[in-house]
Amino acid sequence: MDTLYDMPGHLIRRAQQIATALFADECAAFDLTSVQYAALHAIADHPHVDATRLSALIAFDRSTIGDVLERMEAKGWIERAASGRDRRIKQVRLSPAGQSLLNAVGPAVARVQQRLLAPLAEPDRSSFVRLLAQLADVHNEATPAPLRMPGRAAR
Repeated sequence: MDTLYDMPGHLIRRAQQIATALFADECAAFDLTSVQYAALHAIADHPHVDATRLSALIAFDRSTIGDVLERMEAKGWIERAASGRDRRIKQVRLSPAGQSLLNAVGPAVARVQQRLLAPLAEPDRSSFVRLLAQLADVHNEATPAPLRMPGRAAR
């Protein structure tokens, strides 16, 4: 770690840039960002989730998730309605168009993952993903938007 180019933080930043570029390349036809994809996926897994819970499920800043949801609603991918228990809380669900998009974009997202890991030898791929997950898990609380998944205790 004598140079910038050997530092894990720099390499992780570069890997994020690459992942973002690959996602944009593969998913350009869908007019979809990686954050929107994560939100669609989480909403599909957690129908009628509210924005605060959604931000925790995808480790995204609560103060900007509303903007993401507004853009997704404008595109017709989600529907928001007041909660039956508390009318101040808006619950989110996929629209039929959002479910269709999620189904259609699946192969493109799979190609992103394949392209991202392609330079690694087959046995190294699962190790790399496991180690990234370990880093993300151990340092989860260091972020302003920690991941909060059901059934997963905070460290």
